[in-house]
Amino acid sequence: MTVLAPKVWPGADGAPVSCREKLKMLADNHAEVAQTLQDTFEDAVLMGVDEQAMRDLLRQLIDGLESPRRAAA
Repeated sequence: MTVLAPKVWPGADGAPVSCREKLKMLADNHAEVAQTLQDTFEDAVLMGVDEQAMRDLLRQLIDGLESPRRAAA
């Protein structure tokens, strides 16, 4: 699987994130999450989980992420 990190990371204010350190961390996090999701997906499918069901479960996981902005408010 090759999913490249976005070229532009939109900031909360709509302007792109431009700090090099932030961009590096975002790219590193993207690569790490992509690999973890791929490994998790492959393991599940090889253990007999239906591919579409696993994709749906992973989407639900993403949809259930809590925003740190909401928690702080």
